[in-house]
Amino acid sequence: MKFTLRPRNIDVVIICGGKGKRLKSVVNDRPKPMAEIGGRPFLDILIDYLVDFGFRRFILCIGHKGSYIRNYYDKAGPLNILFSYERIPLGTAGAIKNAETIIKSSPFLVVNGDSLCKINFDKFINFFFKKKAKFSLVLVKTKQTGPYGAVRLGPRQEVIGFYEKKKTKGEIFINAGVYLFDKGIFSIIPYRRNFSLEYDLFPKIINKGFYGYCTKARLIDIGMPARYRRAQRILN
Repeated sequence: MKFTLRPRNIDVVIICGGKGKRLKSVVNDRPKPMAEIGGRPFLDILIDYLVDFGFRRFILCIGHKGSYIRNYYDKAGPLNILFSYERIPLGTAGAIKNAETIIKSSPFLVVNGDSLCKINFDKFINFFFKKKAKFSLVLVKTKQTGPYGAVRLGPRQEVIGFYEKKKTKGEIFINAGVYLFDKGIFSIIPYRRNFSLEYDLFPKIINKGFYGYCTKARLIDIGMPARYRRAQRILN
């Protein structure tokens, strides 16, 4: 079964509202996604990668120092960039719920504004439709331990366990912060409440059409000073 939606018809929701406390020692004058790499905001690099696959409509979920992002992207040329502003912190899932009225497509893509996983998005979309999924996330295989969400899959790549940021041993699948969600997700996320994808939402959708797309692509994130320096070396 071939996918029925092309990237140009799929909205991209980028979560940009965090306070970036762990990166504050090296980036403290702007939101974390605007940290510069090679003289450009990281968010620019992320959006450019998505644009190369044909995505054209972007919804930036902003909060902390959100005016910095808004002022930068107000004149985005041919791209359609919209803003969803959080007056109070709503968490990763709460931020998506806050943008519900301006998200048009189903499914829609969600990515973290402080990380980049260079997957083939055409294949990820195809996987979503082939599995007849309602929800899916990108998984990267790694032997690293630390602050990553470890995921356990069943024989059809359905998600059967999600262990957010717990220490594990051996090879694991970690959450890359890239998701495709059917709009039915909105019925599960409460309105105007702090609600986390990893801790609050994912346990509720296990065994409800939730699948993991596995990739060998590298996950780059800038959430901590050491990782930010590594991203600079990789992306410069």
